[in-house]
Amino acid sequence: MTDYAPRTELTTHCVENQPAADPERDLWKDDRPLRETLSQFAPAWVGERLAPLGRRLGEPHIQRWGEQANRFPPQLHAFDRHGRRLDEVDYHPAYHALMALAIGDGWHAVAWEREHDGGHQAHVAALYLLTQAEPGFCCPITMTHAAMPVLRQLPESEGWQHRLLGRDYDPAAIPAERKSTNTFGMAMTEKQGGSDVRRNTTRARPVTSPGTGEWYRLDGHKWFCSAPMSDAFLTLAQTDDGLSCFLAPRFTPDDRRNAIEIQRLKDKCGNRANASAEIEYAGAWAQLVGEPGRGVPAILEMVQQTRLDAATAPAGMMRQAVNEVWHHVKGRRVFDRRLADQPLMQRVVADLEIETEASLMLAMRGARAMDRSRSDEHEAALARLLPALGKFWHNKRGPAFMAEAMECLGGIGYVEETPLARLYREAPVNSIWEGSGNVICLDVLRIMERHPASIAALRQELGLARGHHAAFDAAIDSLDERLAAGPEQLQAEARWLAQCMAQTLQAALLIRHAPHAIADTFCATRLANASPIFGVLPADAPLAAILERLEA
Repeated sequence: MTDYAPRTELTTHCVENQPAADPERDLWKDDRPLRETLSQFAPAWVGERLAPLGRRLGEPHIQRWGEQANRFPPQLHAFDRHGRRLDEVDYHPAYHALMALAIGDGWHAVAWEREHDGGHQAHVAALYLLTQAEPGFCCPITMTHAAMPVLRQLPESEGWQHRLLGRDYDPAAIPAERKSTNTFGMAMTEKQGGSDVRRNTTRARPVTSPGTGEWYRLDGHKWFCSAPMSDAFLTLAQTDDGLSCFLAPRFTPDDRRNAIEIQRLKDKCGNRANASAEIEYAGAWAQLVGEPGRGVPAILEMVQQTRLDAATAPAGMMRQAVNEVWHHVKGRRVFDRRLADQPLMQRVVADLEIETEASLMLAMRGARAMDRSRSDEHEAALARLLPALGKFWHNKRGPAFMAEAMECLGGIGYVEETPLARLYREAPVNSIWEGSGNVICLDVLRIMERHPASIAALRQELGLARGHHAAFDAAIDSLDERLAAGPEQLQAEARWLAQCMAQTLQAALLIRHAPHAIADTFCATRLANASPIFGVLPADAPLAAILERLEA
């Protein structure tokens, strides 16, 4: 028997031709398009406040939090060991760390702390950065942020509003009044209705008020409830006056667990970090928000806020993906040249960069419109329309974008150790949530009908960039022609209209605010000879000038 001599070197496992280990990044300093966009759109304080966040989010341990929060998903504990209902969800500590980071810096509250003074731009830009750490936990941040306009309709809601603005994240299952900071969730859809919330069957029965405001008891099933460990939920239920809006706290006015029973957690396609649940209201206490029978108008003020966030998250995910791609192709050689020097790869990466900048620009323009809506009729008109356009189009581009980014890395991009697989699974969610594509397109038609000033404002924005590029001018003319069609044709072409409005506005913003290399190539590849795949750029495309945007 021959003795086995262990090898001193693993000769079959020599790692070469791979990019260097992921560098410690500064998501603010390394993102020239974000810095330039904010310098043109937002007050100076916004960038100053964002810079430390960008530095922190680039730290390796925070990136690991995102990985851990997905590797160890939430667990439902419906009962304690004695059989009493708990209805609690346990999260990995990394999830709580991310929540504490965002809330500790006030990114859920900044839009209201600095309302009409750049606050929405600060919130949206922060969400764009936070998404690059982990998209899932941004859901409760978004919903908490978006709850404020609805809380303002709640009688004597000063306590809730004050706690929304707090900065001490507390995940404990205790009454909201015992915390300095509250988080908020939302539960609207039901099995039989989905986006058609007027078909909801959850019933609300009035009860004697134990304190301030008018209280009800809710009975019914909700098909989706995100962030089920929030301190309170905005929800819809039927009263004798019709569908109404309610605030359902986790605990009753006498500090008992409210009868909000978690039936199960959804096994989702996308992120695993955030829990989405089915819940049952079994006589749950809830407080009426706004007027009875006016639930949809009341909740829509929240939805408008969440839609802008749903338009922003894809831009943040695109930025994270294109950064991963650029790092990889600079560090890997194929056919005796770096991937980053291969003409076809350069075109793919440049095209991804163009899409990322266009999406960021439209999201930030929507935020600026919200910031200025109180004092400027033009901005108020845009604020009605832009969240819907951005949500529809950015999310239609997202899945194909992530698939192309994964392909740039080859097989390594398809495994969970890189963030691209996680981003690919996450890409469809913001298109589905808060109104699927068809619902958003119908909302665009509704805005056109009820708020024609919004279309006039869009035309004014487009007109500011006329004359720069022939394809852009032709796209405006085509849009004007289609907008003159009758109602039946408009509905049949609603998807085309939403896409054309979004892309022409992206082009107008890039023409006015981005380098010519980005704007001209966008017009040539999106408005003229459009291709359904990324990387189809003109032979004379200014690749060096576009790719230079990826360098700090």
